[in-house]
Amino acid sequence: MKTNDLKKGDRVLLRNGWYATIRDNAKGNTRLADVEGFFREIGSVYSHDIMYAIDPAGHSISIEHTPQQIKLRSLAGAL
Repeated sequence: MKTNDLKKGDRVLLRNGWYATIRDNAKGNTRLADVEGFFREIGSVYSHDIMYAIDPAGHSISIEHTPQQIKLRSLAGAL
């Protein structure tokens, strides 16, 4: 599954181990999400930080990143 296939209401697991719920139907390098971290807050997350989609049964579906998202991740890691 690609990050552009995620729809509003889909639950995901982020790279840092936190869960989030997608809050938009946008496509691209950032997505609006309700993140359940130290505090619960809504904000933008980078698509390359979304690792798994969680289906309604609780199973993890691996996310495939586009070459552009992989390039952005390598740029973010250089900072």
